[in-house]
Amino acid sequence: MSEKYDVVVIGAGPAGYVGAIRAAQLGLKTAVVELWTGDKNKSILGGTCLNTGCIPSKALLDSSQKFADARDRLSTHGIGIKSPTIDVAAMQKRKQTIVEQLTGGIAGLFKHNGVTVIEGRGKVLAGAKVEVTDSKGKVKVVDATDVIIAAGSEPVKIPPAPVDDKYIVDSTGALEFTEVPGRLGVIGAGVIGLELGSVWGRLGSEVILLEALDTFLPMMDAQISKESAKIFKKQDLDIRLGSRVTATEIKNDKVEVTYESADGTQTEVFDKLIVSVGRRPRSEELLASDSGVTLDERGFIYVNDFCATEAPHVYAVGDVVRGPMLAHKGSEEGVMVAERIAGKKVQVNYDCIPSIIYTHPEIAAVGRTEQELKTDGVDYKVGVFPFAASGRALAADDSEGMVKIIADAETDRILGCHVVGPSAADLVQQVVIAMEFGSSAEDLALMVFGHPTLSEAVHEAALAVDGHAIHVANRKRK
Repeated sequence: MSEKYDVVVIGAGPAGYVGAIRAAQLGLKTAVVELWTGDKNKSILGGTCLNTGCIPSKALLDSSQKFADARDRLSTHGIGIKSPTIDVAAMQKRKQTIVEQLTGGIAGLFKHNGVTVIEGRGKVLAGAKVEVTDSKGKVKVVDATDVIIAAGSEPVKIPPAPVDDKYIVDSTGALEFTEVPGRLGVIGAGVIGLELGSVWGRLGSEVILLEALDTFLPMMDAQISKESAKIFKKQDLDIRLGSRVTATEIKNDKVEVTYESADGTQTEVFDKLIVSVGRRPRSEELLASDSGVTLDERGFIYVNDFCATEAPHVYAVGDVVRGPMLAHKGSEEGVMVAERIAGKKVQVNYDCIPSIIYTHPEIAAVGRTEQELKTDGVDYKVGVFPFAASGRALAADDSEGMVKIIADAETDRILGCHVVGPSAADLVQQVVIAMEFGSSAEDLALMVFGHPTLSEAVHEAALAVDGHAIHVANRKRK
């Protein structure tokens, strides 16, 4: 007789574990199938985000930024430190401690909420059944009233640069370097490439990012992308746009990279090469042929606005479905599905999902960009406030960048917010809240912000939308 659960979740990453916990909180008997195991075949929880993505990369970003500050910036504050050194092993140990603390925390939350963990690879069968194959090859079938697929994603591989985990690595391998590479190549100048390039660049690597596209950060507002590129250039990140890698070869313990650019065929030699050209859904071997679940041409599971697949009682959330591959997007989808299974009529507002790049300064955005609005013929107005005019940013010696707010020209409703600068991730969240409540730029402009704070930059940008900024000259309006 097979095991029976109200909800079976495939995958214990942010989308899966959050959905499972919420389902259990709602009184549903819940199990999570997870194939990733460690010592003694014990399931590793947290998925890519906690183990090889969001959390470990932020640990290294913070460690490397502190080192860079000690080396380059503290003298501005009158603090003298002679020749600071970096202990990469200690930095990596700290990172791993944080990972283990958080993944262990998920195990504790599962126990507290009564979520069962089933070790193995899950496959969706017809009739909302899940076949589980454990690490020893033993197969069993788990019955579910509802199934939530949260299998996540994996790095995209490219033929010209096959990963060997020694000289050529993907984003996971780039988090495990035991020493600082002298010359570091990065294929891809997107979110992952910029973050990983920043980590090792701060620690002393000469970093060259080879980006096939001719436009830098095309998904971001163009003004913010342009400003960010200027900042990164000052940080000695060598970003080469329009550079398509065509071949790699290992020679004398180095990686020789050949690429095509506007200047023709070029060659660079690196100690290490990171391949960070994006991620793809982990949907292979996930669905039986009669599951009733369909994939699109890129391997994403087809779902509707509420993450329901075409198979009854089967849902999919997170990186395996359409939309940006963001942990917080997946988590909210997991909660939505759990609540809809329990009979609650909730939904995710996809217009208010922030995106963040954790470089220094950070880059964050929510809503529409200027170029999108122009393309759609929407009449809009813009307010911009530079951190160079922020007393708090100047006091912190962290005044690069700006806050930009875009509002509808007629209704004044906020359509988007784009930030490059200190604490951009936290500042843009304030506008996410405002947008969720349908706020106008005037609503933000009329609020009282504490002084001196970085948040005042949001206030001033909102004031600037209608030409009322106080601490910067307002642009003349037509």
